[in-house]
Amino acid sequence: MKKSVLVVDDSPFVYYQLKDMIDGSDYEVIGSARSGEEGIEMYHELKPDVIILDIIMPGIDGLETAEILLKENKDIKIIMLSSLFDANLMNDVKALGLKFLLPKPLQKDVLFATLEMLEKK
Repeated sequence: MKKSVLVVDDSPFVYYQLKDMIDGSDYEVIGSARSGEEGIEMYHELKPDVIILDIIMPGIDGLETAEILLKENKDIKIIMLSSLFDANLMNDVKALGLKFLLPKPLQKDVLFATLEMLEKK
């Protein structure tokens, strides 16, 4: 059975890029949210195996969204994405207890290597 993925990113381009990358693999994109608030709602509705979560979004950002989701379920699997990538941001992600921050534009081999590491976690 395929593992389900929820994409939370305000850019439709990123959603379609991820969907194209994931199609035909052991994963399936089951939903897309354009804000942190919508992502939290969709998480409750869809119960995805993995959430791919952008950091910079309108409303609550990805870090706050991840914090809310982790309080509800400490075992949730989240991959953070950002076009801004520096040590401070990585420290913020680590402070939440997350291990994966991927830079945009996303590369398919990096995405699948990260998904594989996430499964072993």
